[in-house]
Amino acid sequence: MNPGLKSALAVIAGAVVGGVINGALISISPSVIPPPEGVNLTTEEGLKAGMALMEPKHFLMPWLAHALGTFAGAILALLISKKAISAWIVAGIFFIGGAMMVRMVPSPLWFTLCDLVLAYFPMSWLAIRLVHKNK
Repeated sequence: MNPGLKSALAVIAGAVVGGVINGALISISPSVIPPPEGVNLTTEEGLKAGMALMEPKHFLMPWLAHALGTFAGAILALLISKKAISAWIVAGIFFIGGAMMVRMVPSPLWFTLCDLVLAYFPMSWLAIRLVHKNK
């Protein structure tokens, strides 16, 4: 297979699988850590309205969803393409999504920084390190 095509397909597969993991964790989040009373997490308006009621524990599952989705997607992309750049591109895709989410639904500064700084590129780096260490 053409190496460029293989890399592109690896990135797409990584983004899709990472997105599924991200979405699954976000969807089970309210059953793991219930939202504050009366907060609707299913709409952008509900998230915005309830943000002031959120405690640090309410940000754990979204951060894990972002980090684990990126991590799994980066690993898959790397295993398929055998090129670290594929894992970095997956991290970039998820980072852009995270940055867009921060713009749509403002969150506390500490979470924004933790999410954008620690959930994307460090997870890709960790995926690359783990895959290369196991070779």
